[in-house]
Amino acid sequence: MTKKEITKHFLTLCAKGDSREAFKLYASENLKHHNAYFKGDSETLMLAMEESHKQTPNKVFEIQRALEDGDTVAVHSRIVQGDQELAVMHIAKFEENKIVELWDFGQAVPEDIINENGMF
Repeated sequence: MTKKEITKHFLTLCAKGDSREAFKLYASENLKHHNAYFKGDSETLMLAMEESHKQTPNKVFEIQRALEDGDTVAVHSRIVQGDQELAVMHIAKFEENKIVELWDFGQAVPEDIINENGMF
């Protein structure tokens, strides 16, 4: 698998509630993440993803595009959970075929979006 395919599968597994499997397959034991709302270790992030799925089990996760550049992959996604729609970016840094560092950023899609190009 390419790093892009790994990242896409990792995120898809996490979104559908299989974060333990995703982390087992694709995350380094020493993965660092940069989500401002959680401690920076992989266990905390994995449990947060698991809890997110429990709270919104019917969320829609759609990858819009993914870019790979060397040891880094960026994924732009659309998430719909309940009546909230989000545009999300994940950036994964690899060593060999394991994710060693992860960033994620999200922005709610406004109900009355001004930009005629949309967010996707």
